[in-house]
Amino acid sequence: MNSDAPPLVDQLRAGDARALARVISTVENRTPGWSELLKALFPHSGHARLLGLTGPPGAGKSTLVDQLARHYRKENRTVGIIAVDPTSPYTGGAILGDRIRMQDHFSDPGIYIRSMATRGSLGGLARTTADVATVLDASGRDLVMIETVGVGQDEVDIVRLADITIVILMPGMGDDVQTIKAGIMEIADIFVINKSDREGAERVEREIRALQSLAERSDNWTPPIVKTVASEGTGIAELAAAIRDYEAYLQKENLVVQHNVQNWQNRLVEMLRDALLDRAREQLGNGAVARYAAEVAEHKRDPYTLVEEIVGRMGKA
Repeated sequence: MNSDAPPLVDQLRAGDARALARVISTVENRTPGWSELLKALFPHSGHARLLGLTGPPGAGKSTLVDQLARHYRKENRTVGIIAVDPTSPYTGGAILGDRIRMQDHFSDPGIYIRSMATRGSLGGLARTTADVATVLDASGRDLVMIETVGVGQDEVDIVRLADITIVILMPGMGDDVQTIKAGIMEIADIFVINKSDREGAERVEREIRALQSLAERSDNWTPPIVKTVASEGTGIAELAAAIRDYEAYLQKENLVVQHNVQNWQNRLVEMLRDALLDRAREQLGNGAVARYAAEVAEHKRDPYTLVEEIVGRMGKA
């Protein structure tokens, strides 16, 4: 793969969809050569706007992403979509529901859709989502939309990746906003009340505004509330306008670099954690973790000393 990296990068940058698909598969599956590809692509990234769309299951995230993609294509802007789907308990792969729902876009070269399995990752994102976003960014896409799996209040990882985070709610959620206020409510740059033609939309809006009055953001931005009926395309232009307004606010207040620095602080810590974990597994070898676990479970060893010993050996390697 090392010798293939420069031609693949050139083909991807030239708009070759097959090269893009091959690179994404290499990166997602951690096939040998994946890191060299990302190193070669990173200098070409940083130009796309990353939109994160999150919210509870059933809120209509996929339909909203679909309609927003249509809107941006009418403006002749290219779009990449990463749909993080639940992992199949049988195959370990993505169930691909989002990709099926967005199949109308397959003939449009200006839209690239990729479904990813969570593969057990918590927080609504697959482990390699950020790297796939970098690949789409480097491919020249104007926007990259990341639709998370929809896991409720734990779904906060998206804020560490996206430039703009959109939280999608809907009427009829039981106790409505109160049920998720401890999690994803705090990460929203824009709120969307989808399916707003249903009874209870005004109540959801009132609860959002009540919660907003209790907390002040560090950037002094007040997230707007946009009502949509995504299945009919209603409110999509207003949502796009709200996204533009927040982009303009970030530029005006010189917050773009600060936002990126915060994101990369979190992401670097995650990358270091993953790299160190992989290195520890390599050094432990096959069966070592199971053996250590048995010793700890039988109280033959304490886990604290064991971890210190493993980390100590890594430092000497």
